[in-house]
Parts: sequence; structure tokens; C-alpha cells
Amino acid sequence: MKKQMQLGFTLIELMIVVAIIGILAAVAIPAYQDYTVRSRVTEGLNLAAAAKLAVAENASNGVEYDAGWNPPEATPNVTSVAVDDTNGEILITYTAAVAAAPNNTLYLVPYTGAAGSEVALPDSSGGIGTYTPPTGRIAWSCNAAGSGGFGNVGALASNLAPAECR
Repeated sequence: MKKQMQLGFTLIELMIVVAIIGILAAVAIPAYQDYTVRSRVTEGLNLAAAAKLAVAENASNGVEYDAGWNPPEATPNVTSVAVDDTNGEILITYTAAVAAAPNNTLYLVPYTGAAGSEVALPDSSGGIGTYTPPTGRIAWSCNAAGSGGFGNVGALASNLAPAECR
């Protein structure tokens, strides 16, 4: 008898391939969705870069922290970027494309000092007459929900925030 040559795949082989693809999709799709949201969060941090520079310059000049800074226009992912003129904190508010309100905020908090001995920037509301500029470099704490960071803590879920904000 002649051996017949097998053409194509058997049903069980096709079922195994479909099961493997299903398992990979079940893992990959949620990871991809978190990745796209984190890229939207990064857009807000990029928009806040100008605010961070303004706060640092104004701190060294002894003027209110938001002096001379203009907030950026809203984007499809970022509603607003605001600077607190008395303590230099930057509040980034995201749209529903990132997270639903009220869980859509991220704080950037300026401070001076070494790790473990961080000091908030002085109140600048009195202007040059009553303000003593901080000494040393200004560092930033990025605070998401549950981060326990220095200063105010935002409400953005920590799994959506960059690693330094968690």
C-alpha cells in the first residue's frame, strides 16, 4: 500500500493555534491600552515642562512662581496645566481620554534639599519684599494617587502614571 501524503493541518493543530493566539490577545490588549493612556499622560508632562522652567526661574528671582508664564492651550488629552503662584505646585488636569474626573489630576511639587530632608519652596505671594529665594537646586516630585509623595497628591491612578510618579 502506498502512504498517503498529509495535506494541510489537522483540526486539533488549528485549535491549538487559535487557543494560543487567544491567550496572547487576552494579555496584549490590556497592556496596549495602558500603554496608550501612559503616552497621553506623558503629553501633559511635556506641556508642564515650560511651567517647571518658569517656577525655577521665578524662584531664583524672588517673584511669584507663575509670573511671566502663560498656560498652554487645551489638547485632546490635557484639559489644563496650572501653576500655584504661592508654592509653585503644578497641577495637570487630563481629559476623559486619560481618566474620568475626578481621578484625572497629577501634581508636580517643587522642593529643595537632599532626599529625606526635602523642604517646600517658600511662599512667594508677598513678592520680592518678603520672599527669600531658595538655595540649591530645585527638584520635582511627581505625585499620582497613592504615591505618598512630597506635597499634594494627584488622583491619577498610579498604573497610568510614569514610574517616577508612583
